[in-house]
Amino acid sequence: MRTLDFAPLYRATVGFDRVADLMDRVLAAEVSQPSYPPYNIEKTAENAYRISIAVAGFAESDLNVEVRDGALIVSARKAEDPKDKVFLHRGIATRAFERRFQLADHVRVTGASHADGMLHIDLVREIPEALKPRRIEIAGTGEAALTAPATEAEPLNA
Repeated sequence: MRTLDFAPLYRATVGFDRVADLMDRVLAAEVSQPSYPPYNIEKTAENAYRISIAVAGFAESDLNVEVRDGALIVSARKAEDPKDKVFLHRGIATRAFERRFQLADHVRVTGASHADGMLHIDLVREIPEALKPRRIEIAGTGEAALTAPATEAEPLNA
């Protein structure tokens, strides 16, 4: 297993500790990630995403979707099949699972739907006004620039 030292990154950057912690967690995770259940992540608009998870055999009441500590956690637990059922072939897996997705800053879950054996989770990235680009007025040189009151910067997209 590889170990990386992120100490130089901490010394050379300000405010990126979360990125380094995320990289540390990803590298420390097991090499073999679970592949059940299969899922897709698609970009549906400029700041919108959808996670689609194949959950054939699960009812809505068997599924649980929650956001905790910056992570989207999808889990399912199927109630036990009645003992009187006899399967000649069981190809549809209905074993319990938990799938985690680390959410980026300012990404929130807007909804979830379950149809045709698929669980769809919609996400949107909302960039706060403080982080959007804005134009800063440049004051003239001289004494007037030093004593002029600070004015609010206007947004670039206005």
